Amino acid sequence: MVCGVLTGYIADRYGRWKVVFGGYVWSSYFSLLTSFAPTYGWFIFLRSMVGCGVAGVSQGFVLKTEFIPAKYRAYLLPLGTIFWMTGSMLIILLGMLVVPTMGWRWMIRLSITPSIILIFLFKFIPESARYNVSAGKVDAAVKTLQWIAKMNRASLPPGRLVEPALKERGSWRILLSSSFRRTSLLLWYSWFVASFAYYGSVLSSSELLEKNLLCVMNADEDHQVKHRHESGRCYCIPFGKSDYQTLLISSLGEVALVPLNIVLLNVFGRKKTLVVLQLLTAVLFMMVNICTTMFGFTVLLFLLRSLVSMNFNVVYIYTAEVYPTVARSLGMGFCTSFSRIGGMIAPFIAQVLMSQSVIQALTPFAVACVICALGNFLLPIETRGRALLQNS
Repeated sequence: MVCGVLTGYIADRYGRWKVVFGGYVWSSYFSLLTSFAPTYGWFIFLRSMVGCGVAGVSQGFVLKTEFIPAKYRAYLLPLGTIFWMTGSMLIILLGMLVVPTMGWRWMIRLSITPSIILIFLFKFIPESARYNVSAGKVDAAVKTLQWIAKMNRASLPPGRLVEPALKERGSWRILLSSSFRRTSLLLWYSWFVASFAYYGSVLSSSELLEKNLLCVMNADEDHQVKHRHESGRCYCIPFGKSDYQTLLISSLGEVALVPLNIVLLNVFGRKKTLVVLQLLTAVLFMMVNICTTMFGFTVLLFLLRSLVSMNFNVVYIYTAEVYPTVARSLGMGFCTSFSRIGGMIAPFIAQVLMSQSVIQALTPFAVACVICALGNFLLPIETRGRALLQNS
């Protein structure tokens, strides 16, 4: 939360590439140190440092958006969800295979392998040409565009790239100016709800499985014992193989509806898509409490994960599209910081309150989504098909 705004400011002032690369190096390093944490206090501190790196990594979405033409953004940006899902499934598989045999420390060590590989691939990722133009580095921007043209066996249009350097980069005043004030305030709440609902769905599904709090009609012996936490120290019930399989299937849900997401973005635009997804998410949260079979619960989880993932993806897309280049990273940084507040509150409801009452724990998520859907009706700007702005 703290580093979201900081990395956004640095990315607008000094470049997206530096922040994203630094974020991966930072988070990989402290994630490795976490696996050697001698005490719980050290674990929390080192994990907080990982969070700072993750804040920088999120600026990669801005870097990607600034290279994609307007007519392709609604197709290519949602497809990025596939790789997010792949990472989610990888960590579930590591949990299933590594934790019971080698422990959580080795799971963390193995989980940073993709980041280490990616660090060496960064030489193939250029700095944003849009950022370079805004910073007055026109020659660097042209060099990047020439590299892209060569890769695509095309040539740049004739003439020179002429664009004045913009001095007011990374200023919070742009976000709260008359042009963007309402958009910023509504987006901050939208990001809060997106994270609140996303981690609520992830954590509540694992909590319901772990403590067997579901209303299951055909429960086996293992799922018939209700583990309600009455008092004393917190405790954990180890996941069974079937629990991991349920989580794997629900993770697949994050990409199952990507084609639908692409259709909604192209046909209805960003604002209406957000409203539809948030209302459907509210309904699915309340449906998790109904009595059904394990197969029925898996289907509900599958659909819920699809909707919250789609919602998060559309919020990312809208945020990157609506702000100008001079404040795009800072705008994204503020939004990710507000999302972390939702991420911090979600465990207290999805895990702590869930042990006391399932319906009381699910209701706040549903209510927050309904309020957010109503708020998104008031967003003043639709970004479908709109070119990215350079300045405010």
